Amino acid sequence: MSDVVRIWLEISHNAAFRCGGWAFVIADGDGRLGAVGGERTASPERIALAGLADVLKTAPATASLQIHSAAKLVVGVPRRLDGSGEPPAEDLELWAPIATALKTRAVRFVPAENRPRSPTAFAVAWSELARDKAKAGGAFRAIIPKPNLAKAGV
Repeated sequence: MSDVVRIWLEISHNAAFRCGGWAFVIADGDGRLGAVGGERTASPERIALAGLADVLKTAPATASLQIHSAAKLVVGVPRRLDGSGEPPAEDLELWAPIATALKTRAVRFVPAENRPRSPTAFAVAWSELARDKAKAGGAFRAIIPKPNLAKAGV
């Protein structure tokens, strides 16, 4: 049986400037890994999909994933893909690899609460930083430094 890898993925979007950022922390038996990214002109859904697509590319290929998020746009992805929600009409270049990845591996989405000093709060803070960086400089992706990941609360 494959290992279960826990992931915390959060997004932040500024409606006035239409910029957003995402951040995730991956915790597995080998330690922690995290990344952030953002876009200058994007919808909240696009930011959620960009973060999720990056998570699915970064996470170990053989592991079962448990994705925790306080963002309804992230937790609602499976419902949109199974036909019980409104089907995707935009950002199909992000939906396609996500749909493929979700069909080929075990992924469970878990609603999370944003409590102080939790991995969710850590990811929220980094997603807000990513949003602000995207607003000032456009699209980007960066790794969260290891010393900062030590404070993730995992």
